[in-house]
Amino acid sequence: VNKAMEVIIQLFKELFNLILHLDIPNLTMFVDHWGVLVYVVMFIIIFVETGLVVMPFLPGDSLLFATGAVAGLTGSLNVVFLFFLLAAAAVIGDTVNYWIGHYIGPKAFSGKVRFLKREYLDRTHAFYEKHGGKTILLARFVPIVRTFAPFVAGVGGMHYGNFIRYNFIGGILWTSLFLFSGYFLGQFDWVERNLHFVLIAIILISVIPAVYEAWKAKREPAPVVSDPTKLNFD
Repeated sequence: VNKAMEVIIQLFKELFNLILHLDIPNLTMFVDHWGVLVYVVMFIIIFVETGLVVMPFLPGDSLLFATGAVAGLTGSLNVVFLFFLLAAAAVIGDTVNYWIGHYIGPKAFSGKVRFLKREYLDRTHAFYEKHGGKTILLARFVPIVRTFAPFVAGVGGMHYGNFIRYNFIGGILWTSLFLFSGYFLGQFDWVERNLHFVLIAIILISVIPAVYEAWKAKREPAPVVSDPTKLNFD
């Protein structure tokens, strides 16, 4: 038992360091050290980012790209298996998030649920009012909104059939775009030599929507949702 706990603690230490210093050398060392367990770890990270509203800050976009690049450069990971595994993690995560929102219901917007930031919920609600049900698909490419969109859909009672359709399409598009971009682009010499800067660019591009929303929040008050069960899902 003690030995198993030591292994788990070491795994979490290295994983935490990887998230803070995500680049190809660190990810390659992590893969070499943990072998097939990496598949489990990647599944958990993508699932948690999409499935738990308390974890919207995990680097999903850049992690998918870097994982694809490592698979292409070293051959130590099977990119096809990764695609199916991580697409499943994304879809299952959103589904769990939906049902959590459905269970908690409108009280999520009361401001009394400690782990939910009302401002993020209100702005995700406003995103629905603008984009309708396809928010589930579009939100895959918008950090923070990506995590809160399925939760708000559950709170608002979005028809599950419509939700799961957008969920499947969005999960497959998001996973394939970043994973296979890393796999194919990572094999070009220029990209391989400058992959650290490519990852930084992906992170910056990924956070642009969040920075824009933060800028908007300073210029105008967050929308106040009077009835979170009334959403535009068309």
